[in-house]
Amino acid sequence: MKVVVTGGCGFIGSHCVPRLIQDQHQVVVIDNLSSGSRANLAPVADSEQLRLVEADIGLDGDWQSEFEGAGWVVHLAAPTNIIESIEDPRTYSQAILGGTFNVLEASRAAGIKRFVYPSSAACYGVADQYPTPEDAAMRPQYPYALMKHLGEEMVLHWSEVYGLPALSLRFFNLYGPGASALFGMFMRQKRAGKPLTVTGDGSQTRDFTYISDIVDAIVAALKSDKSGEVYNIGSGTTVSVNRMAELLDSPIEYIPRRAGEMQVTFGDISKALRDLDWEPRVSVEEGVPLASRLMGL
Repeated sequence: MKVVVTGGCGFIGSHCVPRLIQDQHQVVVIDNLSSGSRANLAPVADSEQLRLVEADIGLDGDWQSEFEGAGWVVHLAAPTNIIESIEDPRTYSQAILGGTFNVLEASRAAGIKRFVYPSSAACYGVADQYPTPEDAAMRPQYPYALMKHLGEEMVLHWSEVYGLPALSLRFFNLYGPGASALFGMFMRQKRAGKPLTVTGDGSQTRDFTYISDIVDAIVAALKSDKSGEVYNIGSGTTVSVNRMAELLDSPIEYIPRRAGEMQVTFGDISKALRDLDWEPRVSVEEGVPLASRLMGL
């Protein structure tokens, strides 16, 4: 099948695209390379099954014709830096909301058979319940989380009004080779021979989800016959930041806790387990050493 992957040169895309090629699909990657890199797809760069189109999905252009004949769309393209979103909400609105609108319309015009939108557990903010179910209140605390939530609402609206066969996946605390956020910072510090900086006392816990489990969930969603649904995608457990740091076998430096930092993230994944024929397989005890080895650390 022909599959369009927006933002395919980013962290998730660099793991998802090779998997789709391995599964014998023809993959068209559309990326403006603002945060992703062609180098991330180096292992499959010579594949005849890959076509890379450099374009900005926030603007109309020839890239929209790439959706013709496609069966599936994975819409990964979005900036993800929380601080940047606070400092420059306009750019985040244009990239996430404008880009999602354009991709939805290109998908609708092409009559695609499956649309997968990666949302974020950040939409929940500080939740009232753990593990947090999909019907929990949305309390985004910064523009990135708000834009991802509004993008999800747009996707679900297109599914309801236009019959677009779409699903939204709310990812929890991704980590693995090439990750940013907490794990990426730890890996950069470890590579530089510096102590790992942990905020507060490190007892705060996160639903650390390994990238291969994320990719498995995307593939399961693409193969699903469900539509107009939202699914939490997490590890099935919550692990302290201290434990993550300990597994990297590096010195730890404790720094003051950030204002507003959540004490817990932990997703209820029972709906995904039931509907998508998917389950997480990689624990942090397996995933952290594996990512370290793959990154040469």
